[in-house]
Amino acid sequence: MAEISQSSASLRFFGDDLDPAELTKLLAGQPTYAVRKGDLHTYPPSQPPRIALKGLWRLSSESGKGDQLDHQIASILKTLTSDLGIWADLVRRFKVDMFCGVWLDEENQGLGFTPGTLQMLGERGIKLDLDIYYGLEPDFLAAQPLAK
Repeated sequence: MAEISQSSASLRFFGDDLDPAELTKLLAGQPTYAVRKGDLHTYPPSQPPRIALKGLWRLSSESGKGDQLDHQIASILKTLTSDLGIWADLVRRFKVDMFCGVWLDEENQGLGFTPGTLQMLGERGIKLDLDIYYGLEPDFLAAQPLAK
């Protein structure tokens, strides 16, 4: 079986009234990137500053060679609160997803998730969003918008 070239994962929260400091406190973890609606931000860093149209709180894994996606997702979730009541409140108030990029180096490759990782996503009400690329370099994602 051919190996996946690279993968990355980001837990994302979006909302008009999202307060990054509140989410950081409730989730008991620091974001990789966060911005409040209406604040100036520069993402990607090569772009000029602009006003955030939505609030965003994002915690991203490091990109990993090969099929690391299950580990990346589990690692992100294990660093945050396990209080399912907090998660239920947050997914009710905000759009929440686990946005993942997978880069294939050959056609017809696959990947899998362990029951434990799927259970953590399900218990927290997190949508799994996979973008799968073939024939594109991993740096392509850096030029993509924050939300679809």
